[in-house]
Amino acid sequence: KGTDLEKESPCTEELPVIYEDEALIVIDKPSGIPSVPGLDGRISAFEILNRVHRNLHVVHRLDMDTSGAIIFAKTSEAAVGLQRQFEDHTVEKTYLARLSSAPEGMELKAGDRGEISLPLSPDYDERPRQKVDISQGKPSVTLYKVLSVNEDGTTDVAFHPLTGRTHQLRIHSAHLKGLGHP
Repeated sequence: KGTDLEKESPCTEELPVIYEDEALIVIDKPSGIPSVPGLDGRISAFEILNRVHRNLHVVHRLDMDTSGAIIFAKTSEAAVGLQRQFEDHTVEKTYLARLSSAPEGMELKAGDRGEISLPLSPDYDERPRQKVDISQGKPSVTLYKVLSVNEDGTTDVAFHPLTGRTHQLRIHSAHLKGLGHP
């Protein structure tokens, strides 16, 4: 149970390890747990791992509501090398998402693919959200491929972000200039 400073996390037990060696550890981060400590006091994957593996280094992050593989470095040298790979975009990231049904006229078909490019900036009225901002937004680009359209109207999509803006995939999915599917 959490203390006054620490809210309960959906997963405070040991996190599933996908790969580990002397330089790094890769875990399967569940949805609902932050990658790193935040202001709300929830226990993070970093803090859980740091109970066993001291002096870990954060290499990249996943949004709290996103599940998937996340890498932590065990050495400073590994951290520098891995961070450089993320900065140089030599790491290819794939996200699988199930999207809600679209408004009429924006339906997708299995096999559809393309690129979404919508500049994003912070939405100061609804932090930490981002918004499409044509005049002052930073570039954000996502490649997508529709994998299937399901009987219930939802659509399964593979996303390959070429940039890493906060909430980029959610905005590119939902925005009418993107896929129009939240």
